[in-house]
Amino acid sequence: MSRWKALPAELHPHVHQLVVRLRRLKDHSELSTRQLAAKTGYSAKSWQRYLNGGSLPPREAVEAMARVGGDDPDRLLALHEIAAQRWAEGRAVTTDAAGDPAATPADSPVERQPHRRHLRIAVAVGAVVTVLSVSAVFVLAVRLTDARAQLARDRGDALPTSPATVSASLVPVIYTCRLQQRDGRWYAGLSRTRDLLLSNTHVGLEVAEAQCLLRRAGSPPGEIDGVFGPKTRRAVERLQKRNGLIVNGVIDPPTWQTLREADPQ
Repeated sequence: MSRWKALPAELHPHVHQLVVRLRRLKDHSELSTRQLAAKTGYSAKSWQRYLNGGSLPPREAVEAMARVGGDDPDRLLALHEIAAQRWAEGRAVTTDAAGDPAATPADSPVERQPHRRHLRIAVAVGAVVTVLSVSAVFVLAVRLTDARAQLARDRGDALPTSPATVSASLVPVIYTCRLQQRDGRWYAGLSRTRDLLLSNTHVGLEVAEAQCLLRRAGSPPGEIDGVFGPKTRRAVERLQKRNGLIVNGVIDPPTWQTLREADPQ
């Protein structure tokens, strides 16, 4: 019997396949997670998350596992690229056949009055859009508040920078980019993540890090305010299109890799 825990049921099949391959390579290597961490440079806790489907391993970790397990890196990296795309698109949601709307009989009053039917549909759609818009504004406001609190906690450990602009109202913090290159990768001094997914309404240091790198790569997102808004999304899409990535406006692992390694524009 396998000692591995069952993977989350909501994982996309391609992500599930990648994790299973990584588990087999670890079993073949006969290494503990601590020994694996020493050989790959990724912590034991990180490998526990990767091998249990908690987070998607970065490209470098997959390549290192291929070397340790004696597998073909190119084949495993190809599988990782597909899994990363599916991870960025979100976990698949299956719909039971019982959830499909019932067909309307051809002789029903609704079919005989198409204009009224269309009007009701338009009103319903408008109501849904209004509710979603209000919800998005509320979520963004909450995350802005949390981001300011996080900034206050992090300031004690941060390097001296120019004063940030913070007000009592919901005004975003203005961050300072401290760009430097380490081991061939660029960092802005705000976050070292290379695989955290960022999209609309996300707020915080990771978003500010990405905004700094977008500006450096020649796709300016506007203010470096740590808020993933429309300007930041458009900047991400421009970068993805220019570098042959999937244009989804989401900062996924392939996009992080491009941001970290892109030549300045």
